[in-house]
Amino acid sequence: MARQKICLVVPAFNEAHALPVLHPRIVAVLDGLTMDAEVLYVDDGSRDDTWAVIAGLGERDARVRGIRLSRNFGKELALTAGLDAVQGDAAIVLDADGQDPPELIPVFVEKWREGYDVVFGTRIRREGESWLKRFTAAAFYRVMERLSHTPVPRDTGDFRLLSRRALDALAGLRERRRFMKGLFAWVGYRQCAIPYQREPRLAGASKFSYWRLWNFALEGITSFSTAPLRIATYLGVLAAMAAFVFGVVIIGKTLMYGDPVPGYPSLMTVVLFLGGVQLMALGMIGEYLGRLFDEAKQRPLYLIQERIGPPESPNT
Repeated sequence: MARQKICLVVPAFNEAHALPVLHPRIVAVLDGLTMDAEVLYVDDGSRDDTWAVIAGLGERDARVRGIRLSRNFGKELALTAGLDAVQGDAAIVLDADGQDPPELIPVFVEKWREGYDVVFGTRIRREGESWLKRFTAAAFYRVMERLSHTPVPRDTGDFRLLSRRALDALAGLRERRRFMKGLFAWVGYRQCAIPYQREPRLAGASKFSYWRLWNFALEGITSFSTAPLRIATYLGVLAAMAAFVFGVVIIGKTLMYGDPVPGYPSLMTVVLFLGGVQLMALGMIGEYLGRLFDEAKQRPLYLIQERIGPPESPNT
């Protein structure tokens, strides 16, 4: 049998201080594998010396390849660029901040050899993060679990192994607004979870503010669920029913007791409530319409400015 080959994909954005610390840990793990291995770093338009660091790693280690995108496309598209360029039988996705331990890779490989196509790490603890971030992350995964028809594993990030079959399936999914955790689950095949404790960052600070995390959550929900549109429908029905009941009560009180019809305050309350419901419904529709607009333009997912390392095989 031909010798198996695995590729470690590491998307990076402004991680010039973390990569020199992370790479020796990766090398120690790859040296212990009984298979060919390489590391593919994807520079997502960094503004610091990340690309220079990647180039230096490539000069010292023949197993290092690098892709530099033409600008910052975001982590989901940088990860897509890396997975598109994978050569070999499987890929492992690893964050550049070192929070996901590369020492767990041999366990992933062992499960892959048992026949699993997707092996993902499930966080049992998240060190170095605030209670608010831990709470919102846990809440997001549980909301996704209820809203999405595609089961997205709880407390699971991008840290995972993907077989060649899973990679080929992902390559056929070219949607522009990408929620990779959902796409990983959507392809199906045999999947298993490996529990682990997430570590603090090796260096630097997180690039995801709470505003970016909120938008990321919206991407996930609108990419894999139409529940927000149904919520708008239900709110409209409830508002109409409440208005009808309120109207009957006013008419009954007027006929029986001669009470005057409530005036300006109640009228403004009703108008503002219905206006808010309508604007919320329009906003939900606009979120989905914006995604259709992006898909209709058919722009490339990403553009590559520069590469380092061995050229890709013609069949990849």
